[in-house]
This record gives sequence, C-alpha cells and structure tokens, in this order.
Amino acid sequence: MYKHKLDRPLTCGVGVTMEMLGGKWKPCLIHNIRQGLRRPSELHRRNSTATPRVLNQQLKELEDDGIVRKVIYPVSPPKVEYFLTSIGESLLAVVDAMQAWCETHGDEFRQRVSHRQAVAMQ
Repeated sequence: MYKHKLDRPLTCGVGVTMEMLGGKWKPCLIHNIRQGLRRPSELHRRNSTATPRVLNQQLKELEDDGIVRKVIYPVSPPKVEYFLTSIGESLLAVVDAMQAWCETHGDEFRQRVSHRQAVAMQ
C-alpha cells in the first residue's frame, strides 16, 4: 500500500473523507461496484485508462479501510468479487453528490481544462 511521506491529520471531517476516497479511481470503483460490476476484470474494463496495478492497489486500500469486502470463491480458476460494506454504502451519498455536481458543472470544467491544455501547447 502507498505510504504517505507525512502523516495526514485525521481531525477534520473532510480530511477523513478525502483519506477514504482520495484516490483517482476510488470513487469510480465504488460507483462501479454499486452498479453490479464485482469482478476485477469488469472493473478494469470499465476503468480502462487506469492500469490494473493501480486499480488493484486502490481496491486493496478500499478493502483495508473497510469500504469493500473481497470474496474469493474456492473454485479453479479462483473467482474474486468485491462488494460494498455498510461503510461503503454510506459513502454512496458522497459519490452521488460528486456525480450530481458533474452533471451541473462538468461541461464548464471540461472546457476550462481543454482551454488550459490548448494554451499550454502554444
């Protein structure tokens, strides 16, 4: 698991929430698992711009934090699925708020990013 160089203070509610969701792919993984994508290969296909290593690392962190539960079925070849825990389900309101924000402001944000990239290329 990634080790931060400096300890993060967990005294602020936003800081605790960011510690739990503060990975590029963690909110997406939670959202995908909620939609029924449970197998690692399904999650990798849905988040194809992320490397499998990064997704596996973030799934491991979500598991360590009690947000997802990993089930390994005793079959050959092994079958693995991820499920949201009650803590993970409680974070769905935060993920939903992020989605709602994007539906309202996402286009404007994308335009600003495109403009910055165009200016940087000049």
